[in-house]
Amino acid sequence: MYATQHLPPHYTVKLKIDLKNNKRQFYLVYAISFLILAVFLVPVCFFVPIAPLFEGLTSGDPLPVLLRLGTLCAGLFAYILLHELVHGVFIRIFTGKRARYGFSLAFAYAYSDCYFAKWPYLTIALAPVLFWGTVLAILTPIVPLSWFWVVYIIQLTNLSGAAGDLYVTVRLWRLPRHALIKDEGTAMTVYNT
Repeated sequence: MYATQHLPPHYTVKLKIDLKNNKRQFYLVYAISFLILAVFLVPVCFFVPIAPLFEGLTSGDPLPVLLRLGTLCAGLFAYILLHELVHGVFIRIFTGKRARYGFSLAFAYAYSDCYFAKWPYLTIALAPVLFWGTVLAILTPIVPLSWFWVVYIIQLTNLSGAAGDLYVTVRLWRLPRHALIKDEGTAMTVYNT
């Protein structure tokens, strides 16, 4: 069983994670996000100069810089949508139903009315960071140096933006195999016998 529409009668609530309303969890996820950002940003700054991103400003031709910065902004917006779309694709794979999507002040999310078994749920949680991380890791070294930071900043967003997914994965990793998880976007409830 990957997912079920109905909670079995002998299952009860064992754990709640609420990334929106539980301030401790909210701030912990943001701390994890900033830690990931620092770990992947600071070392690269020593090896890859940021000046090529702005190449063209000193020669009086701002168009290439505007193109790169515009692409970066569009890429960041598209990435958020594509990240959630990957969650949605995997929700559909495991349930046969369309995912629902939402946005709150701090989060974009995909969710379903189903109760997920542990491993399908963890697959759904990690799919975007793994898929887009691989795509962006392939692109980063092959783009021209002037475009490196455009792609790498999107990769940083991928990694640090997945802090909530990573936090939930760590919290749920040791659950029994038969546990069921209901994900309502920013809140997850774990049920077990």
